[in-house]
Amino acid sequence: MNRFFQRSVFVLSLGLLVALIAGEVGLHAVRAGSDDDGAYNQIKVYSEVLKKIQTDYVTVPNMDDVTTGALHGLLETLDADSSYLSPEEYKLYKDHPIGADAQVGISVSKRYGYAVIVSVLPGSPAEKEHFADGDAIESINGKSTRELSLAMIRVLLEGKPGSEVTLSVIRPRKQDPDKITLTRAVPAIPVLGEVQYDNSSILYLKPVVLTASRVDDIAARLKSMAKNGNTKVLLDLRDVTSGDEAQGERLANLFLKQGTLATLSGQKFPTQTFAADPAKFVTDAPLAVLINRGTEGAAELAAAALADNKRADLIGERSFGEGGVQKTIELPDGAAVILTVATYSSPAGKKFLEEAVTPAIVAGPTPEQEATEDETGVAPKNDATLDKALEILKAKAA
Repeated sequence: MNRFFQRSVFVLSLGLLVALIAGEVGLHAVRAGSDDDGAYNQIKVYSEVLKKIQTDYVTVPNMDDVTTGALHGLLETLDADSSYLSPEEYKLYKDHPIGADAQVGISVSKRYGYAVIVSVLPGSPAEKEHFADGDAIESINGKSTRELSLAMIRVLLEGKPGSEVTLSVIRPRKQDPDKITLTRAVPAIPVLGEVQYDNSSILYLKPVVLTASRVDDIAARLKSMAKNGNTKVLLDLRDVTSGDEAQGERLANLFLKQGTLATLSGQKFPTQTFAADPAKFVTDAPLAVLINRGTEGAAELAAAALADNKRADLIGERSFGEGGVQKTIELPDGAAVILTVATYSSPAGKKFLEEAVTPAIVAGPTPEQEATEDETGVAPKNDATLDKALEILKAKAA
């Protein structure tokens, strides 16, 4: 695609978005309101560019393909979760709700145009093939993820138990992609991870997921700490992506008696502030929390709430950066637009979608260790992040 056509597609997509907005709020308001004069002018620009594409481009373009591609790209410039679904895609999306079928065990988002792996579920088909967070998925069954919305990527990764899906995966520090075929399976959620450190004084907990039942498990375990001689807590939220933000709030509330947990706001979305409920508070034991680039959504909310309220030492790597509310808007032709209408922010006011969560104490695998893992598929035995957290906790008074 030459530069003229790329620029034409961009302006075309911009005009099409304005047209969609006009259909939502009424074209008359766009023409009449002085605040929308710029948007109306873009519709005129779109019309002129469209004429030039149809009459002067080197070949007669397939305008359906151009429009669909432009809308995909346009929505992606907003955020990874905002998507345009063509009529065919939207039908498939409705017929195959995400999370209802067998999976390969990866949580995905989009970065730089392609699908990227945020985290890998332990024991899943993807883990057995040494998939890792940060790997990019170039294609799914031959379809480039650059041309697919995140919603469709998630749909295509799922299917009937025993069915296969072929992924072309780009791994860090490897020039050529690996083509790997995975067999989908119904995921088995790992149990709550629990280890005793420092003569059982430190209770290590790894949720893996943040479902309501998993948060209940953590609450029960915290309530029985004293019986087992535990006086400090190490909460490992690395590679935790599953769970909605309400469970992240509940998790943080177990350690916070008061204070703001998070806020939710948007252009036309009433601002909501979530505060700790003293009745749900469980323990004030010294606390350290581990995060990494695979920490997303509800886990980010919990980590930020605990850090901003000075309740925990946050250790590890910058989190992925996710957390919003999406709205599906059906269009007259059977297509749909998925728009992020509100985003979550930490108590300090940082939006997860824009700034993610950065730990005060940075720790993680060295580049050499990551390179070794990429080559062998085996993670290094020593865990620098965990070791640093244990060192910090051991120095704290119970």
